[in-house]
Amino acid sequence: MMACSGFTCSKHSLCALNILYVLVSLLMIGIAAWGKWFGLVSSFQVVGGVIGVGVFLFFVALVGLIGAVKHHQVLLFFYMIILFMVFIVQFSVSSACLAINKDQQEQLLEVGWNNSHTTQRDVEKSLNCCGFYQLDINGTCDAACFPNHSCSPCAEHIQAHAGEVLRFVGGIGLFFSFTEILGVWLTYQYRNQKDPRANPSAFL
Repeated sequence: MMACSGFTCSKHSLCALNILYVLVSLLMIGIAAWGKWFGLVSSFQVVGGVIGVGVFLFFVALVGLIGAVKHHQVLLFFYMIILFMVFIVQFSVSSACLAINKDQQEQLLEVGWNNSHTTQRDVEKSLNCCGFYQLDINGTCDAACFPNHSCSPCAEHIQAHAGEVLRFVGGIGLFFSFTEILGVWLTYQYRNQKDPRANPSAFL
């Protein structure tokens, strides 16, 4: 089998990377829509946020894919800039997820709990708990245990999994951030290579 040239290898690698991003973006959109459709998540902010990130990733990957196939200098340039900015944000957030301590986790969880009543109902229903730090028997709660007043506070249930979730999210985020910097490097290399099929006198 004949080895591919530098131009062809860079093109195929960049196309494969962007196809992966397209699949990930469609998966994010599909999971968010599925969760909303089946009532697993009732918060429009959460669903909208996930779908928004998925759509953004889809269009960025589409720009990179078209730029790679056509060796389009302008598209590749903007794709490289956008991907590098996404890398900086994602690397920072992923590092913060891995570095956060238990006290900071509790503060963030309490802020998130107090800012969204829809999220409160989702958590209470799925974890079968009521209230964050204590149960209010005069309040309302969607948990199955509430009529018997046998519910435990949700904070202990959430905190039991918060560390694992943050480590998982941080790890996945770091992995994809390194694929993004790989994409920036591949784009830079590919953009500066001559297309063997193009007119040698053309400006690239």
